[in-house]
Amino acid sequence: MTETEKAIEAALFAAEEPMSVEELSRFLGDAPYGDIRDGLEALAEHYAERGLRIVERGRRWHFETAPELAHFLRREREQVRRLSRAATEVLAIVAYHEPVSRAEIESIRGVQTSGGTLDVLMEAGWIRIAGRREVPGRPTIYATTPEFLDHFGLASRRDLPGIAELRAAGLLDPVEEAFEALVEADEPAVEESFDEAPAGTG
Repeated sequence: MTETEKAIEAALFAAEEPMSVEELSRFLGDAPYGDIRDGLEALAEHYAERGLRIVERGRRWHFETAPELAHFLRREREQVRRLSRAATEVLAIVAYHEPVSRAEIESIRGVQTSGGTLDVLMEAGWIRIAGRREVPGRPTIYATTPEFLDHFGLASRRDLPGIAELRAAGLLDPVEEAFEALVEADEPAVEESFDEAPAGTG
């Protein structure tokens, strides 16, 4: 292991938050970005078969427990909090179309979206307010967070599954037609919900 790799390892171990290549470079005295990236890739390979892993989530790196060992560290079984259908649909639309406004979410879903649905996703830490659209009314726009990528084990949004992968996994049946109706290009969206009023209605 090189001195750079040791320094990166120590920095990630001591850090309270995941660190980007730029942050690691500054922490290590403006080390060249290429050296940092090479060191991170070497460390990720070194830890690949260990109880701890060094992983990238949203362009930031950190240690995490190997997925197959996580159950050993849970002293009690966590109660799974299931998202409502509406929240699941909204989360998928934000993930595949971000940044996106509430009106755009409603246009894709074909139904109104309550503010409470967005609040639930923000409280979970999976979506965030990303600014305002520069159009009349300047509507708030939403995007996913690094916590969203971390929870679903994604390095970036490029790792989101496409329609072919979802179909192969059997996740489009029996709502495939409704699902594909919401897709733009090759980006998968979600099935239509019937638990909220059609968009534009009282």
